[in-house]
Amino acid sequence: MMSKKVVLACNDCASRNYTTMINSGKAEERLELKKFCKTCNNHTIHRETK
Repeated sequence: MMSKKVVLACNDCASRNYTTMINSGKAEERLELKKFCKTCNNHTIHRETK
């Protein structure tokens, strides 16, 4: 199975802050992680973008 690079964007301000690798074969829905956003200066939910 192949790994795929995805970009994580903040839900509040929509700034793209992080990149990560996911297993594209098992990914059924978009990845959601709680990460620190430098723009919001707060921990927010970051969602995988297209």
